[in-house]
Amino acid sequence: MTSARKHRLSAAVAVAATASLLVSGCAGGAGSADDGGSGEGYEFGAPQEDVDAAIADLDPVEITYQAGAQSPNSVSAMNGNQFKEYVEERSGGKVTVDIVWGQAIAGYAEIDDALADGRVDVSYALPIYNPTEHPEFDALATATAGMPNSPVLGEMIGNAAIVDMAWSNDELLATYEEQGLTPLTPMVSTGTYVSVCGEEGTALDDYDGRQIRVASVAHEQQVTALGGSPVSMEYVEVFEALQRGTVDCTFAQLLPSEETGLLEVAKHVAYTTPENSLSGRSAGANLAGVGYQNLPLAYQQIIFDSQMSGFAASNEVIAQGNAAGVTQLMEAGGEIGPMEEDADERIGETNDELLAGIEESGVIGSDVQGRATETADKWKQVAEELGYTEKGGYEDMHEWFDADDYDFEPFAERVFEETALPHRPS
Repeated sequence: MTSARKHRLSAAVAVAATASLLVSGCAGGAGSADDGGSGEGYEFGAPQEDVDAAIADLDPVEITYQAGAQSPNSVSAMNGNQFKEYVEERSGGKVTVDIVWGQAIAGYAEIDDALADGRVDVSYALPIYNPTEHPEFDALATATAGMPNSPVLGEMIGNAAIVDMAWSNDELLATYEEQGLTPLTPMVSTGTYVSVCGEEGTALDDYDGRQIRVASVAHEQQVTALGGSPVSMEYVEVFEALQRGTVDCTFAQLLPSEETGLLEVAKHVAYTTPENSLSGRSAGANLAGVGYQNLPLAYQQIIFDSQMSGFAASNEVIAQGNAAGVTQLMEAGGEIGPMEEDADERIGETNDELLAGIEESGVIGSDVQGRATETADKWKQVAEELGYTEKGGYEDMHEWFDADDYDFEPFAERVFEETALPHRPS
């Protein structure tokens, strides 16, 4: 971490990380069923002395953060490290954070159950893998078709729109509540999906007959429309599948592709136009279970407030992940470019069908596409007001991107205050 970023993180309330923790008993425990949400809280943005007063009589606890990153050496490990720094600093050391990497406590398929029964109390999750249990999440993820998809600014705008739409969707929030889950960030992007293949060619004829790993129901329909055969598997299994030729391609984001080394074995990457983007962009969520719900109010607020700079970290991780992915691809002798027009248009046609189905179902309300466009336009305007610009494209991102050129905190503050703050524990 650069000294400038470390200074920003330690200087403000808005220092943190994206989200997930598993609460385990320690000195004083993580709270009992009788004291959840009890005690004094503090106002958002309060000075440290007010926080210290609110937690003065609380017992220390240890929380274990189950990170989305596979290892402490990956780009996305920044999220967990910043979370730890924020929570421990804001709590004056009364809440300590133990980070667990690589879904060592609960795999993505069992996170909901683990949260509900207390084996895991808060975790980064992928509800997109469980569309039956999370139909609203799946529908909102599908509705991300048409979001901006440029490597930095487009990712920021799309991510903000996703967070905004999720916090504004009563149906999604109600389903979390029914399942005994508390969203810290109900939906968050991990980056734009691209086509990653072992062989070159991105026209319709090229995709015809390919076995393609998918991450969502929307992807299944898109692959079928391209003439391919969709294959469902968790992304941690995809490297071996591509290496052995079990699958020919995967729809994936550059960040996890780089982390798992996919781009060393599948060297042909293609992105779509924004209006025809691969749906299901928003894969993740930061969810809490009974352990968090049983914590005293002030501890809950510390954890919840971490999501502001957690969103900044999310955008930085995506940008750095995109750059790292392109770098890995170039070093492996690969290529990245736009998908051929006929395949791109076929995906767009499929998106129209998917959106019509969502609209007809009413699972997330009406005028879904209109709301998505309006929300993306809103955050595009905010980004422009704050002076953010795009400095290049995917093809040469390894040459032009420098993380020090971007400060994502001001944008994150606007997003948090306008979307998450009304849902803060009180």
